[in-house]
Amino acid sequence: MNLAQTLKAAQAAGVHLRIEGGALLLEASAPPPSVVVDALARHKSEVVKLLRPTLRPCPLFSKALTALESRCPDYVEPARWRQCIADARLFLARWGEIAIALGWTAGELLGLHELPANPHPSYRRLSRYDCTGLLWGLQGCRVVALSKDTAAVQGLTGNIVIYRKHHKPALGPLGDSLEDLA
Repeated sequence: MNLAQTLKAAQAAGVHLRIEGGALLLEASAPPPSVVVDALARHKSEVVKLLRPTLRPCPLFSKALTALESRCPDYVEPARWRQCIADARLFLARWGEIAIALGWTAGELLGLHELPANPHPSYRRLSRYDCTGLLWGLQGCRVVALSKDTAAVQGLTGNIVIYRKHHKPALGPLGDSLEDLA
């Protein structure tokens, strides 16, 4: 079987393919036929290339991403940093040019709270949601829609959460801020 035939056979067998890390994952409600599994194994590198998004040049964001990749920011857990980089690569591959056209900035995507002069040992930059860029909050979820002011993020269970660039509540729900009472 060639690659096209392999993908058609996998689809006909109810196999859903996805990439996680560098691994090709097969998901199906029933065990797929061994001929399909064997063909997918033979064409694995080609399938991975097809499924892995390629980062289109976005000069505005690629500079910020390169800076972020160079080292983990202070007061950010390394696992969250690595996840943010993975999420940023996927986001930029799908939404980078659109984000630029809609006026999103590198800070609005990758920004973090400015470090205080003498942070407390328990200080965490990601705890300041009002100062945190969109991509830090994805944590493996994906953006399904983008506007000039919002991003619709599909959670791991399929729920949709709206991220707002502006007017993010730092103190909690409506009514918790003194500005809500004005």
